[in-house]
Amino acid sequence: MVAASGSSRDGWSSRSAFILAAVGSAVGLGNMWRFPAEAGANGGGAFVLFYIFCVLLIGLPILLSETLIGRYGQASAPESVRKVAEDSGKSKHWDILASFGVLGAFLVLSFYCVVGGWVLYYIGVFAQDLLATGITGGAFEGRPSGDIEALLPDLFGNAGLMVGLHVLFIAITFYFVARGVSSGIEWVATWLMPAFFALFLAITIYGAFTGAFSEAVSYLFTFDASKLTGAVMLAAVGQAFFSLSLGVAGMMTYGAYVGRNVNLAGTSGIIAGADTAVALLAGLCIFPIVFAAGLEPNGGPGLMFQTLPIGFQSMPVGSLVGLLFFVMVFFAALTSSVSLMEAPTAWLKGKANLARPAATLIVTIAALLLGILAALSFNTMADFQPFGFIPLFEGQGMFDVLDTVTSKILMPIGAILTALFVGWIAERRLIDAENGLTGGLEKFWLFLVRWLCPLALIIILIVGIFPSILGE
Repeated sequence: MVAASGSSRDGWSSRSAFILAAVGSAVGLGNMWRFPAEAGANGGGAFVLFYIFCVLLIGLPILLSETLIGRYGQASAPESVRKVAEDSGKSKHWDILASFGVLGAFLVLSFYCVVGGWVLYYIGVFAQDLLATGITGGAFEGRPSGDIEALLPDLFGNAGLMVGLHVLFIAITFYFVARGVSSGIEWVATWLMPAFFALFLAITIYGAFTGAFSEAVSYLFTFDASKLTGAVMLAAVGQAFFSLSLGVAGMMTYGAYVGRNVNLAGTSGIIAGADTAVALLAGLCIFPIVFAAGLEPNGGPGLMFQTLPIGFQSMPVGSLVGLLFFVMVFFAALTSSVSLMEAPTAWLKGKANLARPAATLIVTIAALLLGILAALSFNTMADFQPFGFIPLFEGQGMFDVLDTVTSKILMPIGAILTALFVGWIAERRLIDAENGLTGGLEKFWLFLVRWLCPLALIIILIVGIFPSILGE
């Protein structure tokens, strides 16, 4: 297929395909469990309002910056940065900023597919329960809540199953990325994202009518200015940054497949808006079910994989809704893993002049092996703490090490360098031709990229590495 830009490179067939793919890249497991838990733990409405503020002033400017670099370069993320730098009369070694992103994407892919395996496991659990008990009752009828909570620890303790599910999820991801942009990645986006939103809205409406919807709204959106502390504001900045999957070269890579006729500013706004809407709706989808069952919300994997399944037990047609919920989460996880795999695949394909299937296979095998170590860190390798002598990694197995390296080091550094590169290094005439902004709005965006975004991201980086600054 001919790229939308008119070149021989594979690319998006339309603006809507790019938007769906980019939204799929941003919307993932973090939206489904991290945002509701962060909002509830950090002041509810105060956190939510500041989060939206941060998306507009920090997330969106970096998102546009990454996308315009990719579209200008029309190549892998490092090659695109190198082209912008050379055409600006600057050192080609600025491509190091995208190298941080590509490495980050690869590392995230390795443990993200482990979590994707957990989603597959729960799809199987709810499908089996639906077949056993029928559609009319709640989930896990007659089983004590302790048994349902134990599903996740039992999975963690089964090394063979953990590895097998990881292999299955990454194999599915490999299949679509190996097929190319238009035949594989775009297909995933154009079919799975609409299906995701349809299921998402249906389950949210279900929770509104059968769950404690008003309690969930109060929990998430009651504004109390006294709760807007420095720690809460920092948490909101971090959530806005991580929610849009910035700093992992995904948007640079996807931007390279965008046609010149697409306005990047408007499109980036749609992507950021859709991602934020999903984050807000996630709370309204999950918490009515949790509160209706009289359960306490908790952060991390426990919210989705332990608390919520117990909530489905007391809900009408709980087995069916639980199955559809985890199918929906699978769609979100797959569209994100495809983006994570595409960034290093595009880089390796160009760097080594490989065919796409070969480059994808190499990336997949490497991520698979690293992910196996992450999966085994929950069981047979639980005592293996390779970097335990470093305070930041104390007590962490491979899964947590990979998470810490990417979220607290590589992603912030990549985004900081992107802001500095676009704001100060790249030639203005090149940036002006790509960003889709004019007049005062363009000047305001440039101010944000030059000053506010680097400052906020540097704070995220410092606090991430030295959490004791906040008294933690």
